Amino acid sequence: MYTRDETKVVHIGNVAIGGGNPIRVQSMCNTHTADVRATVGQILQLEEAGCELVRVTVPDQDSADALTEIKKQIHIPLIADIHFDWRMAVEAMKHGADKIRINPGNIGTKEDLSKVIDEAKARQIPIRVGVNSGSVEKDLLDKYGVCSRSLAESALRSVDYVESLGYDNLVVAIKASNVPLCVEANEVFARYSDHPLHIGITEAGTYHDGTIKSALGFGILLHEKLGNTMRVSLTADPVEEVKAAWKMLSFMNIRKQGVEIISCPTCGRTQIDLIPLAEQVEKALAHIKKPLKVAVMGCIVNGPGEARECDFGIAGGKGVGLLFRKGQIIKKVPEDQLLSALVEEAERYE
Repeated sequence: MYTRDETKVVHIGNVAIGGGNPIRVQSMCNTHTADVRATVGQILQLEEAGCELVRVTVPDQDSADALTEIKKQIHIPLIADIHFDWRMAVEAMKHGADKIRINPGNIGTKEDLSKVIDEAKARQIPIRVGVNSGSVEKDLLDKYGVCSRSLAESALRSVDYVESLGYDNLVVAIKASNVPLCVEANEVFARYSDHPLHIGITEAGTYHDGTIKSALGFGILLHEKLGNTMRVSLTADPVEEVKAAWKMLSFMNIRKQGVEIISCPTCGRTQIDLIPLAEQVEKALAHIKKPLKVAVMGCIVNGPGEARECDFGIAGGKGVGLLFRKGQIIKKVPEDQLLSALVEEAERYE
C-alpha cells in the first residue's frame, strides 16, 4: 500500500502535496462564487483559521469570470469544482484556478474531456478526480454493488482514462458518507496507485454528528498513513471544518496548531464548577495558534501530577485553585480568578 509519503508529488499553486509533504487542510466556500466580495470575505476567514487550499463551485460563466478577481485578493491556492460542463473547467483554468475538480464520468464525452486535459496540460494545472458512492459506473454496480471494491475500481478506471489522454498530474478523492465503506475504498485504491489522496467523509452531517463521523474515518486513515489533503465536510460554517481538521491532525500528533485542552470528566471529589470553566478556557484560548497543551482539572490533589505533561494548567479546590506549569505549582488563585490567571499565563508563553 502506498502511504502518504510514497505518493507522487503534485503542486497546487505554491503548495506541494504528496511525497512526504505535510497533509494540507482544505475547505470549500458556500457562497455564490460570482459574488466576489462574499467569496473573498469567506476565504480570508478560512485562511485565518488555517485553511491551506480552498475550493469554490464554478457552475456558470459568471462564476468562472469571478475567479480572476478572487485570486487577486486571497493568499492560498484556489480550486474550481466542476460538474457536467467541460467548458467551465476550461474557463476556470483560463481565469486562474490552481486545480480543478472533476468527475470524468459526468464531464461529457471523451472528446470533451480531451479538451479539459489539453488545457490542464498546457498550464500544468493538476486535476482532482472525484469518485463517490453516487457516481460509480453501472457495470461496476451490477458486478459488485456499492462497496469498497466498486468505489476503488471506479477511481482506478477514471485515473486510467485520464492517463490514456496523456496526463497524470492527478489527485484522487474517493468519498462516501458511510465510514467503513469510505475507509476501505481508500485502502483498496492505495494498494494499486501512488497518486496523492484527498480524503474525507462526504456529507458527514451537522457540526456535532458530522465531526464525530469524520473523526472516526480520519482517525483510521491518518493512522494508516493515508491522505495528502483533507476536508472535514460539515453542514456548518466552513471555518468550523478547518478548525476540526486541525484538531484531528493535532490529536493524531501529525501537525500541531492551537491549544489542546486536557480536562477531567469530574467526579464526586470535584469542588469547583469545572464544566463551564473548561468551556470558558477553550473559548478564551481559541485565538492562540501556537501548539499548547492546557489542563483544566477538578482536583487539587491529583491535578498537577496527572497533567504534568501539559504546558499550563489549573486544578480546582474549594473556592480556590492551583495554577501550574509542567506539573510545578506556580501559585494558589481564588476560584473567580482562575480563568484570567490561566489565560494571562498562556498568552505570555505564546
